[in-house]
Amino acid sequence: MAADDAPTPKRQDRPATLAVRGGLARSPWMETAEALFLTSGFVYDSAAEAEATFLGEVARFQYSRFGNPTVAMFEARLAALEGAEACRATATGMAAVASALLAHLKAGDRVVASRALFGSCHWIVSTLLPKFGIETVFVDGTEEAQWREALARPAQAVFLETPSNPCLEVIDLPLVADLAHRAGAIVMVDNVFATPLLQRPLALGADVVIYSATKHIDGQGRCLGGAVLGSRAWIEETLQPFLRNTGPALSPFNAWVLLKGLETLPVRLPAMQASAAAIADFLATRPEVSRVLYPARADHPQHALAMRQMAGGGTIVSFDLAGGKPAAFRFLDALRLIDISNNLGDAKSLATHPATTTHQRIGPVERARLGIGDGLVRLSIGLEDVRDLIEDVAQALDAARAAAAAE
Repeated sequence: MAADDAPTPKRQDRPATLAVRGGLARSPWMETAEALFLTSGFVYDSAAEAEATFLGEVARFQYSRFGNPTVAMFEARLAALEGAEACRATATGMAAVASALLAHLKAGDRVVASRALFGSCHWIVSTLLPKFGIETVFVDGTEEAQWREALARPAQAVFLETPSNPCLEVIDLPLVADLAHRAGAIVMVDNVFATPLLQRPLALGADVVIYSATKHIDGQGRCLGGAVLGSRAWIEETLQPFLRNTGPALSPFNAWVLLKGLETLPVRLPAMQASAAAIADFLATRPEVSRVLYPARADHPQHALAMRQMAGGGTIVSFDLAGGKPAAFRFLDALRLIDISNNLGDAKSLATHPATTTHQRIGPVERARLGIGDGLVRLSIGLEDVRDLIEDVAQALDAARAAAAAE
């Protein structure tokens, strides 16, 4: 049993309602909050029932590596919110990425991926998959001609993130999906930055959606988790056997925490997004800032596309500081309210320097191709008062400028 076995809403409920009540399956004790089933296994009334369960003749929970009632509620709720037929949860976001790709691919297959990927995702495509005899091709995700050339011959999968981490590139999903499907590939989209509230990749032609639930879905920096969503047939026939036998299972406790996170996502996200937009506008007024990247701003390179595909600009703002790494480090060290951390989507605002953290291992040549300069800073905007956040950014910029002048 898993997400698609749990109850689903009878009405066409709106996202905020689904985030609170989607997939709710109460135990015989009729608790208000979702029950937390901290159990590794389940018992049977008879040996015959156990045999029938393992033969697949009886649908019931067997072992928490295969499925768990609390995890199933999280899967069903996220599937309802995403508009997907089925979902499977994993221990981390990277477990979700690796599982989706490895479950689908085999030696001799071909993958086309956007170049602008999170560091660990880039490693999986560039380093891990080729070890298994899988050909990988990178393209610049915003270049239509490169997609057309790469998908002019058969492929089995396309993998991309949009908006990308950390430069917020936006990829034309309907275009890429059409090209991919003609080439025989399924399209896997890392939708972490947009969340299911701001972008619905399945409705735009994608086949599989992947999340690090550690980010906005938890939203308070408490636990790790991941999820893969798609058609019931692909989830059950392709992904589930891989998960069942390799074991990247989400713990029931983390699933319960993520359920609580989903309940408040429709409230948190608009507030964080409004603050992010205000901070992006403020940064654009500062002389120290040479470039601001935020999809909802008219000066974003793919602004028009972003506003067609997304319901807003999101909670992440990236910007370049003139002066490179020294300027970025001076700014980060001068922050008093915003924390330095490589996480994102948290209720607390966080700042990171991608070139020396999340994207360090892809190397300077690849970083240069992606526009990840030494002066780039990524801000994940949280729930603090936006006036306090802007004051903190302003004083940090002032302090960094003063420190540079004093050197």
